[in-house]
Amino acid sequence: MNTELFDLIKDDPVEGLTRAGQVIREGGTVVFPTETVYGLGANALDAQAVKKIFLAKGRPGDNPLIVHIAHQSEVTPLVEEVPEAAHQLMEAFWPGPLTMIMRRSPLIPDEVTAGLSTVAIRYPSNEYARRLITAAGVPIAAPSANISGRPSPTKGQHVLEDMLDKVDVILIAEDADVGLESTVIDMTSQPPTVLRPGGITVDDIRGVIGEVDVSPNITHNVIPKTVRSPGMKYKHYAPHGQMVIARGTDAEKAAKIKAAMKKLGEGDKPAVLAFDETLDHYDKGLIVSMGSREDPEQMSHNLFANLRTFDDMGITHIFAEDVTLTNETLALINRMYKAAGYTFI
Repeated sequence: MNTELFDLIKDDPVEGLTRAGQVIREGGTVVFPTETVYGLGANALDAQAVKKIFLAKGRPGDNPLIVHIAHQSEVTPLVEEVPEAAHQLMEAFWPGPLTMIMRRSPLIPDEVTAGLSTVAIRYPSNEYARRLITAAGVPIAAPSANISGRPSPTKGQHVLEDMLDKVDVILIAEDADVGLESTVIDMTSQPPTVLRPGGITVDDIRGVIGEVDVSPNITHNVIPKTVRSPGMKYKHYAPHGQMVIARGTDAEKAAKIKAAMKKLGEGDKPAVLAFDETLDHYDKGLIVSMGSREDPEQMSHNLFANLRTFDDMGITHIFAEDVTLTNETLALINRMYKAAGYTFI
């Protein structure tokens, strides 16, 4: 497959968005920027088009997708009903990095939902994403635009590495703002349940609708009986190198990482993922900062890009310092733990 490339920053974006919208309508696949990570999209109402997403990514068919819309009113035809709490969250956080799960309408094919009776819907804030959906004239089903299991793409270069010649069109723009996938909340449960944390925090949501549950899958290696959201069932966000999380005090984490590094072989290439405040604890391997632990937003923004850099450099072992669990770090911890396969020292 010969992928058409459009740079929305350097060139006239109208040409690229118009062509990409046509490709979506005709049943093709398009990689496009969002404020969270780059997405790989197809017509959410076309079962055969949606199958191409799974083929390009190597994604298991029982892992549901998120449907992206360009206006809040476009939700209504896609669901049986919109709960009042969902209306409240839409007013507070849409457009933005919040995905809501509701009962699906007959318009949504099984391929999008992995056969579930629910559908996940998001209204992105990224201008180019909204313009693409408008140009297509249909909702777009889109997971992250990476090979299944790899760190999600936050930069155009990441997309080219994973998706060139596997999709019909790639739209390149700025780096993603958030750097982690959207928050996902199940509005069909009572109370609503956060299934995947993201840029909209649990406390943000509670401030709008009150009581909210949090899935234990977010910080523990458990798989629920019903997987309603991406990121819950399979190993995700994983770099090529073996990644482990070091726990304890700063001194204990440093001691564990140094001891583990001493056991590596001559051909191994280790890296340490630390904080600005702890970089000087290490003197061996590639030492990279996640950012200041006083700035969880920046650490989250940097995570996937750092993991991709390790892959590019052929890093074989990644030792990451654990992060203190707070409302603001929950999403970061979720992605780190899954990238490491819940392996701790």
